[in-house]
Amino acid sequence: MKEQIHPAYYPNAVVTCACGNTFMTGSTKARLHVEICSNCHPFYTGQQRIVDTAGQVERFHRRFGIGRDQ
Repeated sequence: MKEQIHPAYYPNAVVTCACGNTFMTGSTKARLHVEICSNCHPFYTGQQRIVDTAGQVERFHRRFGIGRDQ
């Protein structure tokens, strides 16, 4: 293996989420900023939040009849 071609590894990198949650992990960067984490992700919290970009979700619902008569 060649010497000095790999980035520095930080075993205690701090990850900060937009929701305010912070935790530590290993990374090649000392500090990471993320938009979503397991503390606020809908899959882990049981909440469904849909981010609709250009009406794609509405088009899907109309095409397959989802949401009608329920």
